[in-house]
Amino acid sequence: MSSPHPHPLRLGTRGSPLALAQAGQIARQLGERCGRTVVLVTVTTPGDESTAPIERLGTTGVFTTTLREALLRGTVDLVVHSGKDLPTARIPGLQVVAFPAREDPRDALIWPDGTSLEGLPPGARIGTGSPRRAALLRAVGRQLQIVPIRGNVDTRLRKLADGEVDALVLAMAGLSRLKLLDATVTALCPSLFMPAPAQGVLAVECRTDDSVTAAQLGLLDHPPTRAAAITERGFLAALDVGCSAPIGALAEVDGQPGAESAVRLSGLIAAPDGSSVIRAALTGVAGDGEALGHRLAQILLEHGGAALLGRPSHEVSLQPFAPYR
Repeated sequence: MSSPHPHPLRLGTRGSPLALAQAGQIARQLGERCGRTVVLVTVTTPGDESTAPIERLGTTGVFTTTLREALLRGTVDLVVHSGKDLPTARIPGLQVVAFPAREDPRDALIWPDGTSLEGLPPGARIGTGSPRRAALLRAVGRQLQIVPIRGNVDTRLRKLADGEVDALVLAMAGLSRLKLLDATVTALCPSLFMPAPAQGVLAVECRTDDSVTAAQLGLLDHPPTRAAAITERGFLAALDVGCSAPIGALAEVDGQPGAESAVRLSGLIAAPDGSSVIRAALTGVAGDGEALGHRLAQILLEHGGAALLGRPSHEVSLQPFAPYR
């Protein structure tokens, strides 16, 4: 008897250990829920080939454009993105059909000699490649030295072990997916150290003309994660900035999944040097998540955030947000 799915799905992914772990997670879920065989196809992106600071590589698409081009060409059938790397602009012919359940969205301090951010000694060398994390570390004070650092998680941990830095700040989600959580890892409270929009979220994308694959991928969708991702990405879209901007957002969905679920969105815009951090929060309903994100962005821009981003206070992009269905 022939298989109902004779051809395996080709899943495009970056080749880093974390990207492969994320892609492997989606492949296993597709096997369990849809009976589909999945093969991983490694795609190298400009962000993987360069060692330059992320802000010098352009504001959007550093890790996603090449994957999306492979998907449009038909080289692969689906791709998996880290939500925080995914630009908000819609790509004709493509659709994000699943946001699987979110991992821990918080940032993590990795400090072998202690546990808390407050306990870091003055002048400690902290490694990060994120302008947002660098700004929030500077805002803590204590004359912390920010050491620009890029590379995959193993590379950064090796630099920590070799004494090039005293501590690191990484995403809890990545450490969890790589099974690297241990006693040296301390989660940072979002009220102080707000994560990047859609941090800890995976976005699974396929072509709009591939209805069979889209239907199967839809089985992986997690409504509360979708609501949070759309809300946070609405905030990001309204600000019209990329991953090189020192901004953060976190949406918390309360109640049963659905359009009327309550969602609380917190956001911030920081000065790159940490001298000013502007925060605000709004509560709305999940079905209004995109608009909620836009409203919070407007509030922050009007209350000093525009100056921190170097633009007039009235300027906020209200471009159509990328649909997911």
